[in-house]
Amino acid sequence: SNIREVDAIVHVVRCFEDDNIVHVDGSIDPLRDIETINLELIFSDIEILERRIAKVSRGANNDKKLKKELEFVQRIKAFLEENKLAKNFEVGDDDDEKAWFKEYNLLTAKPVIYAANVSEDDLADDGAANEHVSRVREYAKDENSEVFVICAQIEQEIAELDEDETKEFLEDLGLKESGLEKLIRASYRILGLISFLTTGPDETRAWTITEGTKAPQAAGKIHTDFERGFIRAEVVSYDNLIENGGMNGAKEKGLVRSEGKEYVMKDGDVVLFRFNV
Repeated sequence: SNIREVDAIVHVVRCFEDDNIVHVDGSIDPLRDIETINLELIFSDIEILERRIAKVSRGANNDKKLKKELEFVQRIKAFLEENKLAKNFEVGDDDDEKAWFKEYNLLTAKPVIYAANVSEDDLADDGAANEHVSRVREYAKDENSEVFVICAQIEQEIAELDEDETKEFLEDLGLKESGLEKLIRASYRILGLISFLTTGPDETRAWTITEGTKAPQAAGKIHTDFERGFIRAEVVSYDNLIENGGMNGAKEKGLVRSEGKEYVMKDGDVVLFRFNV
């Protein structure tokens, strides 16, 4: 039941050959594995919808809105019973239907990230020569899902290293980032998230917001007073900040901008919020 509360589902798919690690189905077929999991999620969603149908049916004869919802939820159930995912169900522009669909919190309506689990040898070229990975990428492309390549064995080794050791280990493998970092980036992309930073004498911190968030609402992520008393935001890009040795250097080059209430935050903005309460 806890999985229903997540924003996205990460599906780790086996894309490596190894006779010493037996697959439960006796062969390596990532698309078959994906379909197996999808069917399990579909069955779980159908169970949720059946409960809703039972509840709504009790009052549908005497309530127009309940009758409307009953017809709607039965349409979704019939759709899923054709082994189709809820994300492909067309809700339309009806406000009630949009609200109901969101309320049902169906697993197969959630965005999916596929982690293609490969051998160490396939990491260097990001799985380009791996036929299994190619099939997963093609499948994901059709449903607008994200795919990234990971080697679970390598990730297990990284988990036991400190930051400096991890950096050296990745360099030895010819890699720029770990699988965990790939997962974070993929999650941000598929969920439409970005980060901005605040920096001060004691700490530098990243804050997560959705794409399209304006400056006052971003300030509110730090403290409600920041949003309520918002005056302006002093903004510089992360790259400009680093290249010029900090905020003072960026100011000397005229790279720090003063932005007002309508400013739409960008990924990597470093911000100092001015407010008065």
